[in-house]
Amino acid sequence: MSDERTYVTEHRQDLLDDLDQWLRIPGISAQPEHHPDVHRSAEWFAAAARSTGFTTVEIWPTAGLPTVYAEWPSDTPDAPTVLVYGHHDVQPVDPIELWHTDPFDPTFVGGAPDSEAVAVGGGDLLRARGASDDKGQLLFHLLGLRAHLAATGRSTPAVTLKFLIEGEEESGSPHFEALLAERRARLDCDVVVITDTGMVAADKPSTVTGMRGLVSCTVAFHGPDLDLHSGVFGGAVPNPATAIARLAAALHDADGRVQVPGFYDDVLELSAEERDLFAKVPMDDAEFLAFAQSRALSGEAGYSTLERIGARPTAEVNGIGGGYQGDGGKTIVPSDAFVKLSFRLVAAQDRRKVIAGVEEFVAAQTPEGITAKVDWEGEGVAPCLVPLGTPAYRALTDAISTAFDGLPVLPTREGGSGPEAALQQALGAPLVFLGVGLPDDQIHAPNEKVTVSMLYKGAEAAALLWAGFARLGRDGLRES
Repeated sequence: MSDERTYVTEHRQDLLDDLDQWLRIPGISAQPEHHPDVHRSAEWFAAAARSTGFTTVEIWPTAGLPTVYAEWPSDTPDAPTVLVYGHHDVQPVDPIELWHTDPFDPTFVGGAPDSEAVAVGGGDLLRARGASDDKGQLLFHLLGLRAHLAATGRSTPAVTLKFLIEGEEESGSPHFEALLAERRARLDCDVVVITDTGMVAADKPSTVTGMRGLVSCTVAFHGPDLDLHSGVFGGAVPNPATAIARLAAALHDADGRVQVPGFYDDVLELSAEERDLFAKVPMDDAEFLAFAQSRALSGEAGYSTLERIGARPTAEVNGIGGGYQGDGGKTIVPSDAFVKLSFRLVAAQDRRKVIAGVEEFVAAQTPEGITAKVDWEGEGVAPCLVPLGTPAYRALTDAISTAFDGLPVLPTREGGSGPEAALQQALGAPLVFLGVGLPDDQIHAPNEKVTVSMLYKGAEAAALLWAGFARLGRDGLRES
């Protein structure tokens, strides 16, 4: 047992006590009535960072909700600087009736575990909103930092640590890029560690090596200036609902490929090595379908399920409507119809080119007599990619492997989107992901939970990672 693991094992209860306090704060950023709670959540983490030893702790206001910044300089000359990113806000809990327990009353599933049960990975499921996404993952960092200091006998970390803990991630990070620009000088670093992701299984350690970007829009079709009697006018004037349905149907071909002009032009294809590594990641399609409560797989031909949801770009119809929606029938040619579309982007795709291609696609699918309007939901989110084999990546996988008793660490891709690319672009530093959530944690869903033994392994990995980065030094971390 390493000194880092010994410390984590002896201080497990500290993490549980902190979790119990923080998870009780309903910091739901999407709901204005909970915005005071988001401020309380920021204050709680700021106090926890101070008690851990951070010498600078500040709550940074934004045009929306606050971000916590904490810094602890290393006393080692020219030590590398590491920025840790996470978020303290949480998702709404609706529908509340599907929760088995109060979402803000942290509850162990099956009763509180004893220390031996947790040590072997049993009886340690803790249910609460934010348990996995992202409060539990942030708290393992605080425990890991204390373990790092105890194991090395240092009074300061071996690397200069900066924590940037956002308060609006679950609302799309609307003010995050502006914050990065405003505070750029304070955030300078040699490597960024993202701690808002997970692993493929408790016995299959992995790390995310890319996150998809996202652009979303609503396409509105307007035909006649009022709803028309379908018996008098149907078949003689263009129907916006029919036209919008045809547009949605034309979005993909028979092989599931997106038909937006130029959509695949800049896609960075998976290498043969990456596809081989992806194939080693345990992925049971039947279990995937059961979790999705779906009865069939679908998607781009020629790619596995794991590749489709992490490494390939997609287009989805998120909603479609128009005309009469009430009970019974109303025989009309509707005046208006709409479709909501989202596009997940992968490495090297440019949001602006995709937006231009979608507008070209919409124009081509708009029949005479219909006017089209495309409303974009902001500028979207850019994709990001972690190259395999860089010094920072090797140091990360070494730390994770040690925490998981020497198991190999597999690369995966995250199908979702977040502000990670904005960090990568703003700071110009390499990016790695240290997250220990599991696929069945039900983040964003009722009955979110976290496997506490995974948090302990995350703490050990973090403790080992700071020493690994320190050995590389600033120049080593920046090598490609």
